Amino acid sequence: MVRVEAAAPRRSRNHRRSVKRNAPAQIHPAQNHEVPGLRERKKARLRQQIIETAIRLFRKQGYEKTRIDDIVKILEISQPTFFRYFPSKDAVLRDVGKRGFECIAERLKSELSTKADTAERLHRLYHAMALEAEADRPLWKAVVLSGAMDPVRSPEVRGVEGVAISRLREILAQGQERGEITSAFPVVHLAEFMEALYHTVVRQWTVDLTGPHKLTERVDSAVEFFLRGVKP
Repeated sequence: MVRVEAAAPRRSRNHRRSVKRNAPAQIHPAQNHEVPGLRERKKARLRQQIIETAIRLFRKQGYEKTRIDDIVKILEISQPTFFRYFPSKDAVLRDVGKRGFECIAERLKSELSTKADTAERLHRLYHAMALEAEADRPLWKAVVLSGAMDPVRSPEVRGVEGVAISRLREILAQGQERGEITSAFPVVHLAEFMEALYHTVVRQWTVDLTGPHKLTERVDSAVEFFLRGVKP
């Protein structure tokens, strides 16, 4: 017996077009766009390159003499591309300012874990910070001139500055509990005085070529001045 297979019904031309239109689109590898992760990594890499290039120029030719044109020329990017990442050359240094406060906060946290008295803690902390700034005076001059660590001019640093100040308060509060620091003033005020004193000394040092050039000497004197003023 011969098996007869039914022929497949013929489809109209309109039906075939309808099926083709409704079929799920096929994605070819060549048509794929960059995945978000890769795109974000490229953006982060260019952002870091802008920061590093700007810092290199600030060190070499000074903050005031460095133009955005200089930065984009080295990186071979356009000014609009630069402005997509940073609204100004001042903004480039805000990352440096944030890292500066983060470093201060970490040092303060480290000091809180020691058994040293308040005087030793403050001298060691601020002397170490002064040494780092002293080793890179052109960069810190740029940071000061740009206001990158000024929470009024750079609101984005307020969070990390707040962390640093809160840890300084802890050190001073422990000093009050031990009888090493006067309790006549609130800890919050004492911490503000010490931080303001330190930043004033650094700002003056970055732009002043008269007097002692070593920042460590100036900072050591400032810390000693503060400690004598807050004795119980």
